[in-house]
Amino acid sequence: MARVLMIVSAADSLTMRDGTEHPTGFWAEELVVAHRVLREAGHDVDVATPGGRRPTVDRASLEPDAAGGAERAQQFRDYLAGIDAELSAPLVLSELDAADYDALVLPGGHGPMADLAHDPSLGRLLAAADRAGTLIAPFCHGPAGLLAAQDDGAFLFATRRMTVFSNEEELGGGTGENTPWFVETVLREKGAVVETGPAWAPHVIRDANLVTGQNPQSSQAVAEVVAEALAG
Repeated sequence: MARVLMIVSAADSLTMRDGTEHPTGFWAEELVVAHRVLREAGHDVDVATPGGRRPTVDRASLEPDAAGGAERAQQFRDYLAGIDAELSAPLVLSELDAADYDALVLPGGHGPMADLAHDPSLGRLLAAADRAGTLIAPFCHGPAGLLAAQDDGAFLFATRRMTVFSNEEELGGGTGENTPWFVETVLREKGAVVETGPAWAPHVIRDANLVTGQNPQSSQAVAEVVAEALAG
């Protein structure tokens, strides 16, 4: 049995290009599916956030149109209710040691753009995990958190192959032209080798210990790759 650290944004809003605040948080499907797959595979999953603050679910992710139907939206609500004790008292990110975990998993939603992307504690954990060859698995907007891993201003994941919620998806079904910054664009500018697939279709890339997924539809596949690697 492996130990997995699920690192979740504690942000509940994102400041948009025009200065307005856009309600956000974690995307229900991403957290629920990854958490469930890893638990069902027999692994222990700890949830951590910056400051140990309770994470906020993006209410839009529980709308039937976004969740894949009313029944699926209710399944997400029920699962989140079942792990409410964990979500109410997450671990404090700054107090954790990457050496205690076999994998770090970062689900998305727009929340990571607001806090994880520049969280020094996350940067420290990611750097230590990467040095040790520990699995690192961010997906959808989760790869925004990789930007926190800097060494004297240099992006630690430069030259690494990865995928992320694409600019096409952001413009066509995300926050559109008012998006404050595009994760795909910034990762490319920092030197990452970003490879995106068709919009809204599962797409996963593994580069050594780095496993990334493009969108909510990739949640299952990312979690299965991690589970399989941990079963190793």
